[in-house]
Amino acid sequence: MTGSAAPSSFRLAYVPGVTPAKWVRIWNERFPDVPLTLHAATAAEAPELLRDGGADAGFVRLPVDREFFSAIPLYTEATVVVVPKDHVISAVEEVTMEDLADEVVFHPLDDVLGWERPPGRPGFERPATTADAVELVAANVGLLVVPQSLARLHHRRDLTYRTLADAPQSSVALSWPQEATTDLVEDFIGVVRGRTVNSTRGRTTSQAPAAKEQPRRKRPESGGAARGRSGGAGGRRGATGGGKGSKGGAPRGGKPRRRS
Repeated sequence: MTGSAAPSSFRLAYVPGVTPAKWVRIWNERFPDVPLTLHAATAAEAPELLRDGGADAGFVRLPVDREFFSAIPLYTEATVVVVPKDHVISAVEEVTMEDLADEVVFHPLDDVLGWERPPGRPGFERPATTADAVELVAANVGLLVVPQSLARLHHRRDLTYRTLADAPQSSVALSWPQEATTDLVEDFIGVVRGRTVNSTRGRTTSQAPAAKEQPRRKRPESGGAARGRSGGAGGRRGATGGGKGSKGGAPRGGKPRRRS
């Protein structure tokens, strides 16, 4: 359904690791009369917040329920392993899951990578959150595998991270309930997709107003004006040919004249 009455604000949810500042700035410049309010939520909470109407749209981690939600995938993150700075892994740029086989790797309860089987040896417990797992890595009791944005979010001076080449990856999308595709949601889609102010307010192609039909150009008339123009051109060609014929040329069908 398309909303008609403009709400007091546009409510945007976002999950850890996503930085919505750029899009918020563009929104505030383009729609100064509609404040944008941010709602931080965990990866598990964000879909429920949208489902319950607590936010109009949100930056979420895929997958989502595509029968209920619309989603525009934005980017896929590199996966990294977080290690202490003096760990042997810090000496290389990239590792594989096989390289972690003998390492303790924590698998927090808020993991977003959807492992079939996490790499390495399991820790003595599953930390409740990624932040708790980072504290355990800093205590030198194990490692942690996360999307790169979460490694940056929980950065510590005594830790570093390296790319894990063959691990699952996490994708981020803009999502909203299909049945709540309001005009403001469409406007925010336009902001995220980089559409200009003069575009159709961010509406999707199927919902954008149809382009006005351009007036057809009139075909040239097949009558006098066209014949006159072509006749004129033919006349000019004939005049040119006559000019050449007057310079010592023989009249058609006659003999050359002798000069006296």
